[in-house]
Amino acid sequence: MELKIIPYRLTVCKVTDISAVDINADFYFIGKTDEELSLVCRTEDTPSLTIERDDGWRGFRIQGILDFSLIGVLSKLSGILAEHKIGIFAVSTYNTDYILVKEENFERALSTLNSEGYSVV
Repeated sequence: MELKIIPYRLTVCKVTDISAVDINADFYFIGKTDEELSLVCRTEDTPSLTIERDDGWRGFRIQGILDFSLIGVLSKLSGILAEHKIGIFAVSTYNTDYILVKEENFERALSTLNSEGYSVV
């Protein structure tokens, strides 16, 4: 399985209003529930007004389109990282999964996954 590095720094935050999000940005995830409005975006695209903000994330995506019948892809990756004491923040889209790790763990995460047979590009 091939993993592709996301080439920029990311921020995970909570916002109060969707209008604060630059929907023309080329990379962001929005999650809304009855309790919160969460945003993952490039650090430089983070709205100036946030409720909470956590900078210093890096990420990679699983290349290709993952069929919904595939079971355990994210579980396997997160399990490998957990065994090496690397925490994650995962986001899924219709096509694939993204895994974010804190910047200080990024190189170690990639090295660990590479040693487990994952190709990192």
